[in-house]
Amino acid sequence: MTYSANWNYPTNIIVGAGRIKELADLCKTMGMHSPLLITDPGLAALPMLQKVVDDVKASGLECGLFSAIKANPTGENVEDGVNFYKKNNHDGVIAFGGGSALDAAKAVALMVGQQKPIWDFEDVGDNWTHVNVEATAPVIAVPTTAGTGSEVGRASVITDHKQHIKKIIFHPAMLPAHVILDPQLTVGLPAMITAATGMDALSHNLEALCSPFYHPLAEGIAVEGIRLVQEFLPRAVKDGADIEARTQMLVCSCMGATAFQKGLGAMHALAHPLGALFDAHHGTLNAILMPYVLKANHVKIEKRINRLTRYMNLNDTGFDGFLNWVIQLRKDLGIPNTLSEINIDDTQAAKIAQMAFEDPSAGGNPISFSVAQYQQIFKDAVEGKL
Repeated sequence: MTYSANWNYPTNIIVGAGRIKELADLCKTMGMHSPLLITDPGLAALPMLQKVVDDVKASGLECGLFSAIKANPTGENVEDGVNFYKKNNHDGVIAFGGGSALDAAKAVALMVGQQKPIWDFEDVGDNWTHVNVEATAPVIAVPTTAGTGSEVGRASVITDHKQHIKKIIFHPAMLPAHVILDPQLTVGLPAMITAATGMDALSHNLEALCSPFYHPLAEGIAVEGIRLVQEFLPRAVKDGADIEARTQMLVCSCMGATAFQKGLGAMHALAHPLGALFDAHHGTLNAILMPYVLKANHVKIEKRINRLTRYMNLNDTGFDGFLNWVIQLRKDLGIPNTLSEINIDDTQAAKIAQMAFEDPSAGGNPISFSVAQYQQIFKDAVEGKL
């Protein structure tokens, strides 16, 4: 089955194999003459990326390239990108890559028009109202992984390396004006990264579904997003050239980030400090933490999970059936069972628990966990106690 569509929820989304060829025309429709393509160092070295740059240039546009971005992008990475953008007189941003590249690119586009430091726009209180919206750069987003959904997000997760904290930088204008979901760009993604990013998409949909806030639209999106993971993530991991599976996982990632406008929860509240302190892969962290957080939330989410298992047509319905499905899915995908397997121990348990308790994502968890409860969940995930 082939897929081709134009969607406008939550922004203009162009879906289909080979549609990266429309990038230059999109730049022109936004008035760009010299876009800056921002990506990560790994992608910058690939022929695929150079072809995208060459195609944009062949259309008559200038096109710069910036790739000095860490796996967990820092405030310094964003500042360097802003300086590069201004020095070379760019007039728009192409955010190209996985979640790190997309987050960094969106933050650069925001910060090119600001006089205050990036941390003044952390998602706290009314900080976002102080953004000079007119001076921000326009953004086109092109994801090459199916996980974060940053291409349809209004925020970026940026690491303050001085404080060893991941901070959420937010403004509605950070939502890219156009998104290209081209599965051909994800075909070369290794199986392990496909699995970890796919589990990140699952965590977004799942935490959105379980969040206690009222948003039926988001719940509907989340339920179908979880079903897409069930059907297509194993296929994408098994056969990276499965275009249908790659397409549906890109869509699922997009859906997760749309749904989590309803809220995230303890998976992300713990994953953010762990990523900041250990520089670990975000999707892998969420995948490992998932069953431990589900178990801790059991009493508050059982009703929603029961409905979900019926929608998924699981043979073993109910909370235990879903938990078993998650554990088996992780096993099938080669995801570790414990944090200790990725060299995270519990020596900083108290600090991590405090950071999780203070993380903005904690506010969307079905249960308002105490610091002590976060510490116990973290230790369980280190030791593998379910």
